[in-house]
Amino acid sequence: MDTASADVIGALRASLLENERLRQQNSRLSAVSTDPVAIVGIGCRFPGGVTDAESLWRLVVEGRDAMTGFPEGRGWEEWEVPGARRGAFLEGAGDFDAEFFRISPREAAAMDPQQRLLLETSWEALEHAGIDPLSLRGSRTGVFVGGTPQEYGALMASSPTSQGYMVTGTAGSVLSGRVSYVLGLEGPAVTIDTACSSSLVALHSAVQSLRQGDCGMALVGGVLVMTTPSIFAEFVTLGGSAADGRCKAFAGAADGTGWGEGVGVLVVERLSDARRNGHPVLAVIRGSAANQDGASNGLSAPNGPSQRRVIRQALANAGLSAADVDMVEAHGTGTTLGDPIEAQALLATYGQDRPEGRPLRLGSLKSNIGHTQTAAGVAGVIKTVMALRHGIMPMTLHVDEPTPHVDWSAGAVELLTETRAWPETGAPRRAGVSSFGISGTNVHMILEQAPVAPEAAPEPSGPAPLSGAVLPWTVSARSEAALREQAVRLGELVAGGGLREADVAFSLVSSRAALGHRAVVLGAGSGELLDGLRVVAEGGVSPGVVRGEAGAGSSRVVFVFPGQGSQWVGMGWELWGSSVVFGESMAACERALA
Repeated sequence: MDTASADVIGALRASLLENERLRQQNSRLSAVSTDPVAIVGIGCRFPGGVTDAESLWRLVVEGRDAMTGFPEGRGWEEWEVPGARRGAFLEGAGDFDAEFFRISPREAAAMDPQQRLLLETSWEALEHAGIDPLSLRGSRTGVFVGGTPQEYGALMASSPTSQGYMVTGTAGSVLSGRVSYVLGLEGPAVTIDTACSSSLVALHSAVQSLRQGDCGMALVGGVLVMTTPSIFAEFVTLGGSAADGRCKAFAGAADGTGWGEGVGVLVVERLSDARRNGHPVLAVIRGSAANQDGASNGLSAPNGPSQRRVIRQALANAGLSAADVDMVEAHGTGTTLGDPIEAQALLATYGQDRPEGRPLRLGSLKSNIGHTQTAAGVAGVIKTVMALRHGIMPMTLHVDEPTPHVDWSAGAVELLTETRAWPETGAPRRAGVSSFGISGTNVHMILEQAPVAPEAAPEPSGPAPLSGAVLPWTVSARSEAALREQAVRLGELVAGGGLREADVAFSLVSSRAALGHRAVVLGAGSGELLDGLRVVAEGGVSPGVVRGEAGAGSSRVVFVFPGQGSQWVGMGWELWGSSVVFGESMAACERALA
């Protein structure tokens, strides 16, 4: 074969190999672009004592609302606010464990409370997903936050203690950037302000980012803490506030919105990644869409045609028909203008061509916790995830009758005036979540019940765990006081029952950060382990408890004698005394290491 022929054959082979590489790359990109996105962790704080998704769910299914008078400690007593001085407010909104995040007291005081809450709930959301937050440092994890600065900066501007920290303490961009900085995350960090739809726009953006490969995992959420009651006075002037401060979503008695606050953070990643990483899949995001009202009948007025379009776009993105969705968590603010427009859009989309006896069920979390504004979308998502998991469609509160301003006979849509079981149909449960911003930006999200996990490969055969084997439970914290509190909380959790000692031991090591103050409780069985936790909580001493501080004190060398003979207690010490050669070798090691 001459040289020219060999060159042609070589070029053909290279071309074929390159074509195959490009084909495989295109196949991977196509798979990623259509891969559903899984919600694997949740952290949240909402009014009514809500500190996690489970307590939010209890508030909802028990039919409670979280409305109270104005909060104490914010200086609101001096404000003249017409109308109802009621809302749903976060307890301890100003509390913050600055030491935990290595933030100085001066800087913490200058930080918008919204930044502080996002840090804490982001950490909690990651732990809820079984992820050590410190393990993500340097990863392409994104942060997408729906939020906007409040009046905190103006109130702190005259404080000498905040000087030097005001820019980073009150900037909207730092709501997301602070989380990335503290955890060392290197994916996109974006703060989004589209008013009431902000957190759902953030989730829509995170889904797009995951599918495009901009990040491998994302923290997504929204936050709103009212520094002043100015919005109450503003909406009374506009005639948009409820007389009693309560959202009566889609009700005949609806007379305006009521205000709330809170924070919610989700951990999301592609479904295939969640399965490979062993993270719990709480629900799946099947589809989403966002659009704008454009030049409608008013800057802040909702636009029915745009709402219908965004719903249809989300269904198309999910590859579903309207009949495939059972429930919608509505925007549902309780205003006399917005609710009828939203109901008509739902009747025109979800209300058509449905199976007999399966109307779309309609509800709104705002009837429980008020309109949490930039956190409203993520609050509705969390409620919906829990509804999908529990198979229950919770009732909407404060409904005397469905609003007469809507022709409910125009489609199969029914307001959830009572809690209903979510019947099994042979298909996954699915629900829509809507958010419509005063900015004109609309979002609709379609969530689906978590799929049944594929059967795991059988574990390699080996000896069964010994009954009564000694197990270690590890607890760590930033301070001694926090370590004791961690021991108390772990003891309360385990005492509630339903947990295996070995599972607790594994999770404590694999899914919690190893912080500076540490304790290891050793025990055979829950009784001994719980006794050890009580010793840690009380600051006591016990043979089954080892405690210390990482990096504290002088370094000490430990020699390990592995292999056969480990059953001889004190073997190394006896060898030192009985074998001259062994003793000399150990002394030489000591001199070298010293």
